[in-house]
Amino acid sequence: MSSWFRLGDYELLTVSDGVLHLDAGSVFGVTPRVMWEPLVGPLDEEYRLAVGLNCLLVRSQGKLILVETGVGSKTTRVPRGSGVAQAGTLLEDMARQGIRPEDVDIVINTHLHFDHCGGNTIYRDGKLALTFPRARHFLQKGEWEEANHPNERTRASYLPENLEPLADSGQLELVEGEAEVIKGVRMLPAPGHTAHHAIVEVASAGQTALYIGDIAQHPLMLERLAWISSFDVLPLVSLETKKRILERAVAENALLVGVHCPPPGLGRLRLVEGKRKWDAL
Repeated sequence: MSSWFRLGDYELLTVSDGVLHLDAGSVFGVTPRVMWEPLVGPLDEEYRLAVGLNCLLVRSQGKLILVETGVGSKTTRVPRGSGVAQAGTLLEDMARQGIRPEDVDIVINTHLHFDHCGGNTIYRDGKLALTFPRARHFLQKGEWEEANHPNERTRASYLPENLEPLADSGQLELVEGEAEVIKGVRMLPAPGHTAHHAIVEVASAGQTALYIGDIAQHPLMLERLAWISSFDVLPLVSLETKKRILERAVAENALLVGVHCPPPGLGRLRLVEGKRKWDAL
């Protein structure tokens, strides 16, 4: 079980929505299999890679913020081949910490793919409803618009049941570019995986944590800039985004929260003989 820890004036806790199984070749994109396969560990019988679904709770200023909500429990329409049998545990993990859905004041999503926002909504008494009934939900405006008007490439990842209850809730906060959610917690543009993908920065007392969303789906991709997922709709933009964010992470010794890294997803990047090395915490 993860424990709350301090970052300046903030308390942070990683919570898990379980495990997702993704096609390993898709995760590493055009990177040749002979380069990554010896480094990733065992794959399942369908040649899928187990990745984490790490969400982040931030507590400060009388507010409880949840960053990302994982796959959730509505798994009948997830993309074919995505292994979600071990996902959907977020509410149970939060309950073990004594946290109820109604305790959450703010939900932030880096983007709206099914494995990052599926837990935003739930079936309650046979009807779709917000999982966190009191929470304001912060999203990038451009991401919201693209999710509601997907193309042939993107519509498998943008599921209407994750979006529709939000549209009519009065609790949707659409932002553009950099946006401060509460003092010290900001959404920062990080395009590439999607055109309006964002990361979340928590900064206090000279310390920084970065929830990195889908700029990488495996720690190896944090160490190697050119290893970019086939899920990214703008791969060359992803390359520039990764370079900018990871250079900052090394320079500031920032704590990174990797959504799809092994739980709890916490680590730092350091330079060893001029090369980035992921140190998991």
